[in-house]
Amino acid sequence: MHRENGALSEPTPSFVNRAEAAASIAEKQAEAVDREARFPHEAFEELRRQRLLGMLIPKELGGDGARTSDAANVCAILGAACASTGMIFAMHQVKVACLVRHHNENAWLLQFMRDAATRQWLLASSTTEGSGGGDIRSSQAPVESDGERVRLVRDASCISYGAEADGIVTTARRAEGATNSDQVLAVFRRQDYTLKPTLAWDTLGMRGTCSVGYLLEAEGAADQVLSEPYDRIHTQTMAPYAHLLWSSTWQGVASGAVRKARAFARQASRAAGGRMPPGAPHLIKARVNLESLRAIIQAALAGFERDAARPGGLDAMSTQLSLNLLKVEASELAAATVTSAMRACGLSGYRNDNEFAMGRYLRDILSAPIMINNDRILASSEAGVLMSQPPAWLAE
Repeated sequence: MHRENGALSEPTPSFVNRAEAAASIAEKQAEAVDREARFPHEAFEELRRQRLLGMLIPKELGGDGARTSDAANVCAILGAACASTGMIFAMHQVKVACLVRHHNENAWLLQFMRDAATRQWLLASSTTEGSGGGDIRSSQAPVESDGERVRLVRDASCISYGAEADGIVTTARRAEGATNSDQVLAVFRRQDYTLKPTLAWDTLGMRGTCSVGYLLEAEGAADQVLSEPYDRIHTQTMAPYAHLLWSSTWQGVASGAVRKARAFARQASRAAGGRMPPGAPHLIKARVNLESLRAIIQAALAGFERDAARPGGLDAMSTQLSLNLLKVEASELAAATVTSAMRACGLSGYRNDNEFAMGRYLRDILSAPIMINNDRILASSEAGVLMSQPPAWLAE
């Protein structure tokens, strides 16, 4: 199904209407967010008003109990309007999903989710630190336990929108004597931590995510550390939701670029008495790439929801491999789509001083292959490609 607003599939109308209300505001301030490298305050005020920050939280805890595909559609709609807004929303929902799916009836976490739904809290993520960079499966800082209290001091190389968040969900080493790969996930409210900036954020694109480096010092109750090992949270939720929701955001960015390129082609054709502009073949290529991108994300969402509904369905090597490769393929296809859309606009797309400028779309989408570097994912997937069969649904 093709939708001009960037939605991926047949979505829940309520979520689409609410997302489009926020997207209309996000689109108006997207240029300022990019130019000033500032947080998209206006869009998130509307997202809170539309109560979309808690959409994945179960209804009994005050949320909407939304499906993964509903969240993906919202990411796509927002991404078409403002890439930074879409990506921040995606990162937030990844953290929410981890709490929803792995709270293990922890009373503190259940109350936290109730508060998050009621107050529409925005959750930031801290999964990288120090010299380890993008290796989120390795933590240096340990959780220090003192009876019923825990403490964490973490040199976080990147905490996106950390200064604007109402809470932080962070990985850490389980304890002082644990290996770097023996990780836990912990949740801290704004009053539980302090942030000291260490690295600035002056980048080519995705400037509004404000992904600054911080020294994080946090203290809280022992129940703020999830009991389930992070390696399971990572494979069951963190990585799948990140790849699905990031890819959906990138699809939205690509959709926005194609929409602008089509508007350019229509205007140019009218001015030329019906003749299509020289770059028209690139518009066709962009449309084909966009449809391919949408299709692989739809297939991945359907596969994830199917596998998540059956015991052990997400543990299969082929499932994990498919989700990893989704991130690689979606990021490359999205970048190719935006590049073709810019070429369809010719010099008008290359210039920054007209309504068909493509610079922001291109700069934002170039982050896609770099966020959790595709080369790192491909290198870690080599053994899986050799050892696993393609998933059965590919033959359906």
